[in-house]
Amino acid sequence: MPEDAPYTIDPAIHHRFDERNTVFMRRHWDREASFFEKEYRSEAAKRIRRGDPGYSHLEFARLLASWTVHDCFARAFSWRRLGQADPALMAMGQYEVTDPSRMSAEIKRVAWSFGADLVGICRVNPQWIYSHDRSGDPVVIPADHGYAIVMAIAMDPDTVGTSPSYASAAATGTGYSRMAFVIASMAQFLRNLRYSALPMGNDTALSIPLAIDAGLGGLGRNGLLVTPQFGSCLRLCKVFTDIPLAPDQPIEFGLHESCRHCTRCAEACEGEAIPSAREPSYDVACASNNTGILRWAVDADRCYDFWIRNTAACSNCIAACPYTPASTHGDREPQSGVAQGGC
Repeated sequence: MPEDAPYTIDPAIHHRFDERNTVFMRRHWDREASFFEKEYRSEAAKRIRRGDPGYSHLEFARLLASWTVHDCFARAFSWRRLGQADPALMAMGQYEVTDPSRMSAEIKRVAWSFGADLVGICRVNPQWIYSHDRSGDPVVIPADHGYAIVMAIAMDPDTVGTSPSYASAAATGTGYSRMAFVIASMAQFLRNLRYSALPMGNDTALSIPLAIDAGLGGLGRNGLLVTPQFGSCLRLCKVFTDIPLAPDQPIEFGLHESCRHCTRCAEACEGEAIPSAREPSYDVACASNNTGILRWAVDADRCYDFWIRNTAACSNCIAACPYTPASTHGDREPQSGVAQGGC
C-alpha cells in the first residue's frame, strides 16, 4: 500500500473480498440473512395498489425500462472484441504509445466523448480485485493489465432527490444503462488500437477504491464514492488494460473531516444502516463488509431489507449528502475540511 494512500488498511486482517459476500449474492445462499431468497422488487404490485405517491404502475414501468440497455446488452462487459474488426483496421498494426501522459489525456477525451462525466487512471492494485467471482471461481487478471481506466456516469440529481420513489430508482437504472454504452465503447477503442481491454461494472474488482486511486474522490460516511463535482450521485465502471498510461493521483478535498461532522446521510437512511459515530473504525456491520479497513461501515443487510420494504432501490443517502449538486436540495453547501479520508 502506498505511503500516501488516502485510506488506512490493516494488512494483518485485510484480504481480497469475495464477490459472493456482496449482499446481492448472499440473498441466494446465506440462509441466515433476513433477505434470503428475497428479490426486492417482488412485492411491487402490492405497493402500487396501495396508491402511495411516487409508486405508480407508470413509474414502475419506467423504472424497469431504465435498465434495458444494461440488462439486454450483456456483451458490453465482454472481455473479447465485439463483432468483426473493420477491414481497414486489420491492415494496421498496434498503435505505438510514445508518451503515456499524452495517451492518458487522449483516453480521457475519448471517454468524455462517449458520455463519461468523470474519468481517472490508476495502476491496478491487486488488493481491490475480488478473490472469487459470483460463481465461486477465482478471479485472475493477466499480470500485464496494469492500468485501470475508471469512469463515472453522473445521475440526475433532481430525480435522485425524489428518493426512495420509483423515479429515483429509474435514475439508477439509467445510470447503469449509460454505463453499458460507455464501457463497451471504451473497450472497443482500446481493441482498435490493438491493446487488450477488460470492461467491468460492479464485477471483478471493487470500483470505489479504484476510483479513489484514480483521483475521482473519496469514500464517504455513506459507504459510497463522494466526488467534489457530483457527490455520490453517480455510477462507476472501469476497464483494465495493457496500454501504457500515466496514472493520476488521489485527491484531497476535505471529505473525511466533513463526514466526521456531518451525519445527514445517516439521518436520511430509513433502514438505519449508516453509522452516526464521529470517528471511523475497523468495526464491521455485517457479513458484506470487508475487514481491515478504517471507515464507517454501512450495514448492507439493513440497507437491503429497506429496499425490500420499499420495493425499489433507495438513494436517500445520495440525495442527503451536501456534496450532491445543490439543485437537489436547495442552498446546502459542502462542509469544509482538511483531514485525509479513510475508506
